[in-house]
Amino acid sequence: MQMSDIPFSLTTWSEIEKTEHQGDTGVAFWQTQNFGSIRVRMVEYSPGYLADHWCVKGHILLCLSGELHTELADGRTFVLRPGMSYQVADAAEPHRSSTVCGAKLFIVD
Repeated sequence: MQMSDIPFSLTTWSEIEKTEHQGDTGVAFWQTQNFGSIRVRMVEYSPGYLADHWCVKGHILLCLSGELHTELADGRTFVLRPGMSYQVADAAEPHRSSTVCGAKLFIVD
């Protein structure tokens, strides 16, 4: 990731509009800021959320609250709890997210 031409600035997440994204089940609410080619998001998944696609985009993801289940296309599964993160490169390993109880994440991609 190359970060350039981004001046110092603050983000007050409570002031960023939420957009709704339906999953196969449940819903995700995104608050999104773009800094050049870098997208930064605060994402909240409702209880029972299951992504509607296999994602191939690279991310750095930090679980802030709740519990996130991540399934890789090869069948491996991982559980993220508050304070845990994962990193994956673009087109490296298709992955899909779900949560039973809901989760709040901070994502950079």
